[in-house]
Amino acid sequence: MRKAIYPGTFDPITNGHLDIIKRACHMFDEIIVAVADSETKKPMFSLEQRIEMVQAATLDFSKIKVIGFDNLLVNLSDELEANIIIRGLRAVSDFEYELQMGYANASLKKELETIYLMPSLEHAFVSSSVVRSILHFDGKIEHLLPEATYKMIVEYRK
Repeated sequence: MRKAIYPGTFDPITNGHLDIIKRACHMFDEIIVAVADSETKKPMFSLEQRIEMVQAATLDFSKIKVIGFDNLLVNLSDELEANIIIRGLRAVSDFEYELQMGYANASLKKELETIYLMPSLEHAFVSSSVVRSILHFDGKIEHLLPEATYKMIVEYRK
């Protein structure tokens, strides 16, 4: 069974993330979307809310399992018996950071492979931080998010 982990804070999950997930479903038998607790990033949404949003956005994907985590990714890969990490690359600015993280993970666990997927061109500019910035000023975000995620954010903000 080909199993991969797609880690991130998903604060919130965007159409760009969903695009990566859809394409990863063609490559793997199971994808574990691992939502990082990531208190150092001071997420806008709680871990529980982010897990709920990812679950709602991926409800129609039979290959997806959503979990939360708060440990090293290499330790999580041991727990899940998954040695493939999926990461998204939108722009050159992402590349340096992602390459560093991939090498750091490989230095901790040689069997761990990281694959990088680019979102479709229409989603290349979409990031959770862009969504949060627009949301801060009550701007229009529904075109950047899965419909279920947008509805949940509206409810969370009431």
